[in-house]
Amino acid sequence: MAQWNDYHHEDEDVDGEERDESGVDYKSTGRDSLVFLVDASKEMFIKGEDEEPSPFDLTMQCVRSVYTSKIISSDKDLVALVFYGTEQSKNPRNSFKHVYIYHDLDLPGARRVQDVDGLRGEKGAQVAGETMGSGNTNLGEALWCCSNLYSDIKLRLSHKRLMIFTCRDTPHGGDSERDRQARTKASDLKETGVVIDLMHLMKPGGFDVSLFFCDVVSPPEDEAELGLQMEPCGKLEDLQKRVRAKEMKKRSVARLNLCLGEGMNVAVGVYITALQARKPNAIKLYRDNNEPVRTKTRLYHTQTGSLLLPSDTKRVQVYAGRQIVMEKDEVDVIKKFSDPGLELIGFKPMERLKLHHHLRSAVFIYPEEEMVTGSACVFTALLRRCSVRKVFALCKYTRIRNSPPRFLALVPQREEVDDGQAQIAAPGFHGIFLPYADDIRTLDTPQLPTASKSQVDKMKEIVHKLRFKYRSDAFENPVLQQHYRNLEALALDLMAPEHIEDLTMPNVNMMDQRLGSLAQEFRDLVYPADYNPEGKTAPKRKPAEVAGGTEKKPKVEMSEDELRGHVQKGNLGKLTVPVLKDACKQFGVKVTGTKKQELIDALTAQLTK
Repeated sequence: MAQWNDYHHEDEDVDGEERDESGVDYKSTGRDSLVFLVDASKEMFIKGEDEEPSPFDLTMQCVRSVYTSKIISSDKDLVALVFYGTEQSKNPRNSFKHVYIYHDLDLPGARRVQDVDGLRGEKGAQVAGETMGSGNTNLGEALWCCSNLYSDIKLRLSHKRLMIFTCRDTPHGGDSERDRQARTKASDLKETGVVIDLMHLMKPGGFDVSLFFCDVVSPPEDEAELGLQMEPCGKLEDLQKRVRAKEMKKRSVARLNLCLGEGMNVAVGVYITALQARKPNAIKLYRDNNEPVRTKTRLYHTQTGSLLLPSDTKRVQVYAGRQIVMEKDEVDVIKKFSDPGLELIGFKPMERLKLHHHLRSAVFIYPEEEMVTGSACVFTALLRRCSVRKVFALCKYTRIRNSPPRFLALVPQREEVDDGQAQIAAPGFHGIFLPYADDIRTLDTPQLPTASKSQVDKMKEIVHKLRFKYRSDAFENPVLQQHYRNLEALALDLMAPEHIEDLTMPNVNMMDQRLGSLAQEFRDLVYPADYNPEGKTAPKRKPAEVAGGTEKKPKVEMSEDELRGHVQKGNLGKLTVPVLKDACKQFGVKVTGTKKQELIDALTAQLTK
């Protein structure tokens, strides 16, 4: 009979593994879509001071960065690249003048990355001028063209976003009629669920958003989203940061009710803020046409070979040497403890939460106003009171049906923004997974020598010298980076993959400069005078060497009659090379080589004379 672990049903899941919560079902949630609407006017190609990249070049670098990140992290999402204010027109039936669709709304790929690379730098500006040129601007028709891109897609789209890149705050030069048409079309797009964002770039004299674009862009979807920024972007890092904050749609792994008491429920979403990045699984292809193959599992009877249906199998668990057999319905009843949701148990001071309670990465809890009206208000009040009183909320957490319940410590976090009003930390609760009594182990710590006060003080000086501000987002996984650089080089036909810097390697020279003589002083305090940290460990001595002598194998001497007997019987080949060499020395046989056959030939020639 099949073991419990061999049986899997689509409604069953295990909540203990983080990777189970990371998957995204595109069939049920839909795909994200992103359209880059880029201004191709002459002002976009003007370089900044000190030969800084032009706004067009900055935009192309940013578009390429999003393309490559989508290929790695969200290859099922759709992206498009459209230029407006061009001299040439390229769209279905060319019904929209001065609008050039460079990439339709489709999956990102290596070919598209190569196309964007061709538009970068001075050479790319020349290619853009020859291919599209710069002409009149009609943003209303450009928005209409983008609306058709969305309507032509037959797939289910969960999120539709449009990003406008420009350095002109008055794209129509004061033409009120075209301004009105653009505002009207933008309003129509927003009614269909399209979110319009502005990524305005630096221009001489500054960029005034209030002149036109404040009526075009969409307001923030929620309090956690970055709103319209008044200051333009002058550097690539700032532009990429804003685009990344907009294009990455936050998906919740679960939407649950937080029960605060009888009849008091608040709707919340559960999000994962940190998850270990892994290499994607290899996809098996059929060798004749490179089409993906599907793997199916079937159960057969070991004796008759007949196909078994799910109703023909049962589940068994071995307990005390006995097989406890159960039906599937009985297993479902046993595995169900409570309905999905968060149930408040009480509050505890923050001092009661210990670092060694950490089991896995935390989840983030945020209110879902759309599910239950008033959730945001109650959630905010709870967050503020927990933050003021410095307590955490203890809850029982059941993510889905049939998943085991866990204890969560909800730690409050207030909102934080930087100087550019970009959100650094969103308001909400961090859900810390707490261990059960069964998860806590009692360790027998070994009794080791205790360091002296002088040794401890010296190590404190070393630790103080080597301290630095650690940020996890400053270190990339070198294995993953090298893996994706190799894939990128193969896909883009590059001569060699891009070099990566392994930031996990310590800077030994800088550490030596900071420490100075402290390392040697600590070594003198702890280790003996003849200690060599770089020396090799002494090889293990054999028992004979420990006794004071060297163990040697005794020589095996053979008489001439014994050797002649081996020659006559043809058994010299059964002797080892050392024995044959000793025989040659014993009878004065001169040999020109050391191979076994040469030794046999020399002995045979000597003894058959």
